[in-house]
Amino acid sequence: MADVIVVGGGVIGLSIAWELAEQGMSVRLLEQGAIGQEASWAGAGMLPPGNPAGAKTPEARLRAASHQLWPNWSGRLREVTGIDNGYLRCGGLHVSTTEHDAAYVKNLADWQAEGATVESVTDAACRERWPWLGPAVCQTFLLPEMGQIRNPRHLKSLEAACGLRGVELHSGLPVVEINRQGDRIRALRTPQGTFEADEFVFAAGAWSARLLQLADVTLPVEPVRGQIVLLESRPLPFRTIIEQGRRYLVPRPDGKILIGSTEERVGFLKANTATVIAELIQFAVNLVPALATARFDRAWSGLRPFRAGELPDLGRIPGLRNACVATGHFRSGLQMSPITAVLIRQVLLGQPVDLPRECRASA
Repeated sequence: MADVIVVGGGVIGLSIAWELAEQGMSVRLLEQGAIGQEASWAGAGMLPPGNPAGAKTPEARLRAASHQLWPNWSGRLREVTGIDNGYLRCGGLHVSTTEHDAAYVKNLADWQAEGATVESVTDAACRERWPWLGPAVCQTFLLPEMGQIRNPRHLKSLEAACGLRGVELHSGLPVVEINRQGDRIRALRTPQGTFEADEFVFAAGAWSARLLQLADVTLPVEPVRGQIVLLESRPLPFRTIIEQGRRYLVPRPDGKILIGSTEERVGFLKANTATVIAELIQFAVNLVPALATARFDRAWSGLRPFRAGELPDLGRIPGLRNACVATGHFRSGLQMSPITAVLIRQVLLGQPVDLPRECRASA
């Protein structure tokens, strides 16, 4: 019997499993599909900066804590597995195509209030500094500490690190029944048998609410689809992440460019639509006209776990003494995965924990 069973093989589940195994715990991970192939794989790998000294909101505190962890996490994973996750501080350019853009102004003010390193660049200067920007862009500011990783590589490194630490990884193994007795979970039943543990962590992303219904637990998490387009342009016309509102362009060193993303409430339907793909490509060309001649590579979609307030549910599940939840990260699962793993480890081992009240599990 394992010390802990982690349900969910995305970046959150794998990060938690590795963190716990690093502490000497025996860990078993159950994933209903292929490990690391859902929302974690589908994302763009953006890592926004953070400043712990200036972080006032729960989101900012979690983001700042992960920002500090990412260099060490990436280095440790590369050392242990030999897999480079592509961690890179490339900077992030926020742009607006409207002179009176209230959302842009608020975004800039929020970063400045947090004490992040911000470079506000005038229209004339931005043309000189970033000549590849389209004529529609009229306002810009740069976050030089913004980074990125290659999320498929990161997932492979986490999977490999878990295996090397003795984590028992089970793919294609859905949980079909949760044996709950009072305030404890006793076991999880799967098509291949029943698994017992002392502790259980539910980190199944958009599927977490469905899963926990088996234990008579209601979780306010739902799937929200995001579509992404991948282009290829060699040489790259730009090397800095570009964001406008909720959409972005992420250039990879190998000439690939990710364009995303949408927020669609369509249940558990993963699909691409012609209208959205066309809109995303037009969005990219408007910001960087040189992309009009880029080669279309492919498109895909993923299902993010959305929770009201866009803050994750973390920690002990109310009413259950030996079960934790880590889900509802929405667009921030990848970037917050290191601090999520650390917090769950602290909860399980009874260590001092600095978990924002707003993120405590509300099931």
